[in-house]
Amino acid sequence: MDTALAQLVRALAATGAAAILVSVREAQGSTPRDAGTMMLVTTEAIHGTIGGGRLEWTAIARAREMIAAGELHALMSLPLGPALDQCCGGHVLLSLDRVDAALADKVEAAEREEAAGWPTVLLFGAGHVGAALAQALRPLPLVLHWFDERAEAAEGAVAGDLEGAIAAAPPGSAVLVMTHDHPLDFRLTALALARGDLAYVGMIGSATKRARLIRHLGHEGYNPALADRLTCPIGGRNVRDKRPAVIAALVAAELLAVLSP
Repeated sequence: MDTALAQLVRALAATGAAAILVSVREAQGSTPRDAGTMMLVTTEAIHGTIGGGRLEWTAIARAREMIAAGELHALMSLPLGPALDQCCGGHVLLSLDRVDAALADKVEAAEREEAAGWPTVLLFGAGHVGAALAQALRPLPLVLHWFDERAEAAEGAVAGDLEGAIAAAPPGSAVLVMTHDHPLDFRLTALALARGDLAYVGMIGSATKRARLIRHLGHEGYNPALADRLTCPIGGRNVRDKRPAVIAALVAAELLAVLSP
């Protein structure tokens, strides 16, 4: 669920503005989106998506009819092939509901339930790549904690206890290390690797930096074989582009491949 959508539902409910929440109640066969997907429709705007195409535009038109007529609830049962000539050919049941405070409570509860199952990502570093990566990760179904020990770190990053954050991360979390200081990178990466129960440990850098990390592990009493679980360089090797936004996109895709159920 789009967390911004839940906030908007609450805001519209508070003002009493006319809006319809379109929810995919059931999705059978091949469908553009899964059950639980939501889209908010007002007379002037659309927030979120239930998959686009004729399915979405049919739902938007029905929602705006409801706003004009003052309707509170409707269901739409749509076989995508016969009714809408969409190639995916599945079947969806849509629920269309007028936004009010009770509906806002339900949407927020659904958001909390969904987010409870999201994997945790710890991002260390608020430089150019760190800031680009934080921006790329925020809309994704992940719980992001972003750290930087510098006072001038980017807005949204916190100083905090960096080493303590690694120790407290839930099993199956991901750790990405890209601070302004290589010794700090090595220290944080070693701590993350030593846990042994994280789904992903990545450190920005080259093959040379990876080799230095392996030496660091030995000097600090760690088993250098821990580096076998390290991703460095991050973002794969197929696209050689050092622009922060490109690196961020590649790393976000890499994380989703590892962390998605």
